[in-house]
Amino acid sequence: MSRVMFISKRRIQWYIAALAIVVLGAAYAGWHRSQAASAPPPSDVQVRYIVTTEFTSKTDSGQELEAYRWDPGTIPVKKGQPVELRITGVNGESHPFTIEGLGVKATVNKGKTTIVRFTPQEAGTYAIVCETHSDPKDGVPMVGYLVVQ
Repeated sequence: MSRVMFISKRRIQWYIAALAIVVLGAAYAGWHRSQAASAPPPSDVQVRYIVTTEFTSKTDSGQELEAYRWDPGTIPVKKGQPVELRITGVNGESHPFTIEGLGVKATVNKGKTTIVRFTPQEAGTYAIVCETHSDPKDGVPMVGYLVVQ
């Protein structure tokens, strides 16, 4: 034997109101979370944009030469202030790198942006060295410079 259940209009209105509150709450939470992720860094953070580039050429004898570099090659920043490097991989599949003397290590992949954050405490010039392209025997080393003033 089957049972028939009647639901009053009032109860349906309560269910609809509760569902609307849940949906609106979830939408607000999702929007609020995405806003925080895309918020600009604090004003005291020094944001610098860098890309990986590649140059290729052929010698008169037909030998192909290639050189990778960070662009710009020299990045000035102030000591004691937070730094955010946003490095985008344009050429080359992968560039694992270190910033010598600062303990910064990361990898830049083609088509992606890698963000590294640190606060330099000492003035000086620090080499940004790609570990894939660091041996002069294989071509021009991929080295950039962070100048802390």
